[in-house]
Amino acid sequence: MIMKKTKKLKLVTHDGSFHADDIFACATLSLLLEKDNKPFTIIRTRDEEIIAGADYVFDVGGVYDEKLNRFDHHQPGGAGKRDNNIEYSSFGLIWKKFGEELSGSGKASEIIDKKLVAPVDAHDNGFDLVTNIYEVSTYSIQHFFYSMSPTWREENVTDDEMFLKCVQMAKDILSREIVQARDLVLAEEVVILTYKETEDKRVIILDKHYPYESILQDYPEPLFVVCPSRMIKNKWSVKALREDLKIFKNRKDFPKSWGGLKSDELQKITGVSDAVFCHKNLFLAVAKSKEGAIKLAKLAILG
Repeated sequence: MIMKKTKKLKLVTHDGSFHADDIFACATLSLLLEKDNKPFTIIRTRDEEIIAGADYVFDVGGVYDEKLNRFDHHQPGGAGKRDNNIEYSSFGLIWKKFGEELSGSGKASEIIDKKLVAPVDAHDNGFDLVTNIYEVSTYSIQHFFYSMSPTWREENVTDDEMFLKCVQMAKDILSREIVQARDLVLAEEVVILTYKETEDKRVIILDKHYPYESILQDYPEPLFVVCPSRMIKNKWSVKALREDLKIFKNRKDFPKSWGGLKSDELQKITGVSDAVFCHKNLFLAVAKSKEGAIKLAKLAILG
């Protein structure tokens, strides 16, 4: 019996230099096709005939038509923008079509768009997301991918070679962000239910170390969260919630007199017999037991 060869789908983007948007666009399509066990090949070119015969075209070609799997944004007028006015790049256009399918839900897709996709799109389209108030800038994923470009001395290294290396790394990053987003969606149900069922909403007690920060940000009452510690095995932590996730300012600090204290010193000043330590920056305290952690949280509210 003669086995019929499966056609390899052609993923086409531009050759030459590469950026985070075409790298992540390629990574997204790669993960999508790998999930469905569909073979594909990645081609970097500006040859119009090759582009015309491709199954997926991104960041090149001058056309945006998601029905035809054409995802360029360089044409006059661009390819649209989000409600927050951040324009789409090739990554965003592909994520808009396939993000929900790849991440498993609309909510997970939105989380990843806000955290990863939109910032990449913003940078590629010349949008500044932060104000530089110091003489140094933040180091972003875009900077890392810039570092992967061959330098003038690396004559034996090609852009195509480095692009494919970047795509593999982008696949790993995106895969982890999908896992994080999926689990955040699941955690949200538990955290919100716990919040609603808690009488004194200033202290929220969780039975696992759920990613609660962004979930509880929408509720004004919580000041501290008690949960099993991820830092120290078999311990319980109390963490102060921040006023805003973008800044390091707590809704309420632990008492200044606790800052930097450990074991006996902290136990003496708090009266909590199994207190372990309080961070010098007053955002975290740890106890050996759940009960001890709850006591520290309640004392911190009064302090």
